[in-house]
Amino acid sequence: MSGSHNHLWPGVPLALASAVLFGASAPFAKLLLAAVDPQLLAGLLYLGAGGGLALVQAARPALGVAPAGAPLRRADLPWLVAVVTFGGLLGPLLLMLGLARTSAASGSLLLNLEGLATMGIAWVVFRENVDRRLLLGAGAIIAGALVLSWRGQGVRVDAGGLLIAAACLAWGIDNNLTRRLSAADPVIIALVKGLAAGGVNLALAIGLGARLPSAGVTGAAIVVGFLGIGVSLVLFVLALRHLGSARTGAYFSLAPFIGAVIAVVLLGEPLTLQLVVAGLLMGVGLWLHLAERHEHDHRHDPVEHEHSHVHDEHHRHVHDGPVTEPHTHRHRHEAMRHRHIHFPDLHHRHNHG
Repeated sequence: MSGSHNHLWPGVPLALASAVLFGASAPFAKLLLAAVDPQLLAGLLYLGAGGGLALVQAARPALGVAPAGAPLRRADLPWLVAVVTFGGLLGPLLLMLGLARTSAASGSLLLNLEGLATMGIAWVVFRENVDRRLLLGAGAIIAGALVLSWRGQGVRVDAGGLLIAAACLAWGIDNNLTRRLSAADPVIIALVKGLAAGGVNLALAIGLGARLPSAGVTGAAIVVGFLGIGVSLVLFVLALRHLGSARTGAYFSLAPFIGAVIAVVLLGEPLTLQLVVAGLLMGVGLWLHLAERHEHDHRHDPVEHEHSHVHDEHHRHVHDGPVTEPHTHRHRHEAMRHRHIHFPDLHHRHNHG
């Protein structure tokens, strides 16, 4: 990340686009629930994500589209297995088990714990920098999500609620572990997670007696899953590359509000005071994040790694022949010290004392 361009680009637009797509998928999934068993729908959505991205991956050579990151290496496999386990298998499974044992209102409210889990793990475990402005902004966004999902019934701390909280913890772990893979091609990561989660949920649903819906409903679920889960996850991984886990997770917490606004505009749902208050809180949180200016003298230790890059302030190596940008190859960074506005991206994951 160079000091010569806007520090918000491209991480913030990527995170917001991810939230928009995921948030938009909620009202459309709600329409599909009228004809599909919830767990079966989860399977179809995730299979749509994984299958759609598999087609994208297969079409890349013909379209001349280069991967948006480094290829996965053998050293990445343990991280990929952990990401698929927590985010693709445990998270969806715990969510479905929890929703079956608690009210929908409590379930939707508890799902906002994912943002808190993501930020808390990034801050406490991975020592990612989280300053007062970021905490206030994230708090306002999550408060808005809580207001939006509140139904006046409170939160029941029952077995279902604990299972949903465990699902949010699994996704918080997943989001932080995915940061370790954020230099890799996000299409492959999202493809594997989609197929794993989709296969497990579909098998469980059919095993419990659910039946596949009509071809039209199945096709609609696949399209919603491809855009709202698959493409959204690709953008989320790219945002992790530039922003780190805490900030990406906070921006992604805007998704419930986006879904609610789309439901008002497209589905004719009423514009409530609850939605207005949630929007104001989230707007304040978004402003606090966009106004963040994290700048100090910092040191880069020597490191050798592989990721997509251009020749900017942090990439001053030479090539034997002409190259196009961005490009991907293994390269070495020499030690350097400088000062500029930055986020905890691939090159700024230093400690802050």
